[in-house]
Amino acid sequence: MKDFWKKANFKGHLLTAISYMIPIVCGAGFIIAIGMAFGGKAQDTLVIGKFDFFQALATLGGKALGLLPVIIAVGIAFSIAGKPGIAPGFVTGLAAVAISAGFIGGIIGGYIAGWLAFAVLKYFKVPNWAKGLMPTLIVPFIASLLSGLLMVYVIGTPVSWFTDWLTNLLKSLNGASNLALGAVIGGLSIVDFGGPINKTVFAFALTLQAQGINGPVTALQLTNTATPIGFGFAYLVAKLFRKNIYTHEEVETLKSAVPMGVVNIVEGSIPIVMNDIVRGIVAAACGGVCEGAILMSLTGGEGATVPFGGFLMLPTMGKNWWVGLLAIAANVLVTGVVYALIKKNLTPEEVAGITAGANEEEEELDLDDIQISN
Repeated sequence: MKDFWKKANFKGHLLTAISYMIPIVCGAGFIIAIGMAFGGKAQDTLVIGKFDFFQALATLGGKALGLLPVIIAVGIAFSIAGKPGIAPGFVTGLAAVAISAGFIGGIIGGYIAGWLAFAVLKYFKVPNWAKGLMPTLIVPFIASLLSGLLMVYVIGTPVSWFTDWLTNLLKSLNGASNLALGAVIGGLSIVDFGGPINKTVFAFALTLQAQGINGPVTALQLTNTATPIGFGFAYLVAKLFRKNIYTHEEVETLKSAVPMGVVNIVEGSIPIVMNDIVRGIVAAACGGVCEGAILMSLTGGEGATVPFGGFLMLPTMGKNWWVGLLAIAANVLVTGVVYALIKKNLTPEEVAGITAGANEEEEELDLDDIQISN
């Protein structure tokens, strides 16, 4: 059984698909966030002469995000079977949307479409003259037909039941439960700075948002927004304590990492964290836990109606925009203060970058040794 799971590579295919999907989420998220921030509302159909610019933006972004089950299905099927998996993944993803199987349906449909395409490629024998038709006609037709019908007649109903059950469960959470869920999402979403854990939580959060539960994805994305700003704030806090916690090179990195955080890109802070992994993760996780708990508990699990955008997400939170701003501020404060406190005080030589410390083992984090210089 262990060999089966290893060969099936469920996790690898999902993470590959999410990597393909993230640029689409980012682009569409910014478009709809800008549109909604200036009063635009997504329309079912854009009728020429009956919509304004911001309605067009909101509609374009909304339509793109509405196809996320299709996008994840295509990504998974492509990861499994290569180009022959694209068409089956697309058809099966559309089937998931048509029967309201949502993001979970798209994920399951992607695996089915990809494995069926792979099976047809490997086991379906055709005459030599027809081999050139395999990747462009035979595989897409057979795999699309089978996987699409499986989604409509077999997979859709149980997935819909499960999705409804999960949605009702999360909507019934009270304040304490929302606080705990927000803390877990906020912490997990940042511990690997956009890596596999973040992507897994992101997939879970998008699944919930497709069912109208916006809080989890908002907690995740506002954590990504606040963390780089928090590392920038740590520089100011350290100066108040008369500590040097960054090298000149890291300070230059902050000049780009902080603006990237404002627009919801956390990866700019990775060079900072990689130079002191343990302390960086501890500080970021503390900030994420506080931000997620505040957001989910004070909004009752509600959040932004878009899954990306940084500060542009706040206007889409309606009357709870101030909670989002408060959550970001709390994250920045906690991340900055914690990192400034636990980061060791660098010598002038280390600040200048003239040190052999890069070849030394990372110093163990000992909270008992924390000192604040006067």
